[in-house]
Amino acid sequence: MEIIPGLPDDVARGCLTRIPREYFSKAFEICKAWKTEIDSSQYLQQRKLHGFSRAIVVLAQAEPGCSFSEAKYPPKPSYHLTVFEPETGTWSRLPAIPSCPNGLPFFCQCAGVGRRYLVVIGGWNPTTWMASKSVFVYDFVTAKWKCGADMVGPVRSFFGCASDFNRTVFVAGGHDDEKNALRSALAYDVIEDKWVPLPDMARQRDECKGVFHGGKFHAIGGYCTDTQGKFEKDSEVFDVEAWKWCHLDDDLLHTGMYPRNCVVDEKGKMFRCYEGNVAVLDGSVWREMAALPNDVRVRSFVVMWREKMLVIGSSVVDGVRNTYLLEFTDNKQYKWTKVETPKEYTGNIQAGCSLEI
Repeated sequence: MEIIPGLPDDVARGCLTRIPREYFSKAFEICKAWKTEIDSSQYLQQRKLHGFSRAIVVLAQAEPGCSFSEAKYPPKPSYHLTVFEPETGTWSRLPAIPSCPNGLPFFCQCAGVGRRYLVVIGGWNPTTWMASKSVFVYDFVTAKWKCGADMVGPVRSFFGCASDFNRTVFVAGGHDDEKNALRSALAYDVIEDKWVPLPDMARQRDECKGVFHGGKFHAIGGYCTDTQGKFEKDSEVFDVEAWKWCHLDDDLLHTGMYPRNCVVDEKGKMFRCYEGNVAVLDGSVWREMAALPNDVRVRSFVVMWREKMLVIGSSVVDGVRNTYLLEFTDNKQYKWTKVETPKEYTGNIQAGCSLEI
């Protein structure tokens, strides 16, 4: 069967690789031949090879005016999944998870996997406020959600989470229902829909940050049960090939720094936003390289793709979120660009990730 009648298959495949992401699900249903091509592992690889892949940023974002506030009766937050496409500057929302009619779980984590999947893990039920082991997987090709296998082990909240960008999501630390910080860690295979326990970390790490680069999963910062809220400055590194935690970095962060804004680019460089600046880890020393714009310095959220950084924050607590793009140049210069953001996408951010589709 010809992929497109009257065209050689290699030309037809070239046509299919040019389909915009938002039309994947429609093209997927056109015919059996198109479905086979688009569903193949080579399809998204060819899009990238020929320059047709596009980066997207996915954010677990509250509706504007809704956040966890110190006000006596703050509005109840309702979180949804926002998609930002840096190349076009367009904002949109993913379809809601069918089994979450009241919005995303509070404090859930999300990770992009394999140029195709978005995985949403854990969090608190927005109605009962009970912690959950739930896993939801969104397929950008079919534009459909499915339920994944629940996390194994104790119910955990505020854990570190990161994807290897291939097929696996790593989870580490957090705390259980009794507020005990955890040393345990897990790996979730999206293709097999299976959880596997990892060896325990050396230390308990509640509210640690997870990042992945160079074949290793990093659990950064966090704190133990006895020092609740007092963040450590060290990190642990899990070597996936050796299947063990291979070393402890004692001086990665300043003591007391919340590690949420540590991110890694595709070359393995680590960055952080802290005290009004963007800094890069140069060997064992943090080198300041760019001052944050004043209107994103409060409760900043940071995500990277390739060598670009998106920073979302405000000038005051619970203020309207502003968005800036930071681009780096070869001569170590940088450029901030303010991103036009529709009002409905200016709410609080609780998690996010990037994918290239």
